[in-house]
Amino acid sequence: QALKEDYGSKLDKEGKDFINRVRAATKKMSGLIDDMLILSRITRKKLHYKKVDLSKIANEIAEDLKKVQPERRVEFKIVPRLNTVADEGLIRIVLENLLDNAYKFTGKNKNANIEFNITNTNGRKAYTIRDNGVGFDKTYYDKLFSPFQRLHSEIEFGGTGIGLAIVQRIIDLHHGKVWAESKVGEGATFYFTIKPKKETSSE
Repeated sequence: QALKEDYGSKLDKEGKDFINRVRAATKKMSGLIDDMLILSRITRKKLHYKKVDLSKIANEIAEDLKKVQPERRVEFKIVPRLNTVADEGLIRIVLENLLDNAYKFTGKNKNANIEFNITNTNGRKAYTIRDNGVGFDKTYYDKLFSPFQRLHSEIEFGGTGIGLAIVQRIIDLHHGKVWAESKVGEGATFYFTIKPKKETSSE
């Protein structure tokens, strides 16, 4: 940034392009390091269980996402009064990652729809986040929750490729399960469960 400000006027187009590429790569690396630190800290985190209003958190995240690109037409359908008992800080990270992904991958849709709901699967409650975005090829499903694995090009959709690995780590800590269903061009649905737990602290 300092180089661009102090010497930008002395550089030709190619020189300025080099600086912009260095800055972009540095920003990407910074984001990658931040996400890796989050992933590392989650492994060692002491969980604090309490009753959590998932609908309230989802609405807060949705409002923040709308501010990122106010020109976009995105309809969020968040079912009210979805509650669970979990570590509030970690579950917020789960919802942030899943809703952010839904927002990102509906970016090419003029009328995007993102839904947060609940369903029953094998006798257990599963929370769902559904979108009408680009979806993904189920052939590569095994890569979905692995760090650094991407199912779409970085040019099309940004990100560090760690978000879903963080989600899985958090859900594992809550003795739950996370999975997804999708078809290319038909959106995606992410599911996660949390094993019931008393409001207490746990290693």
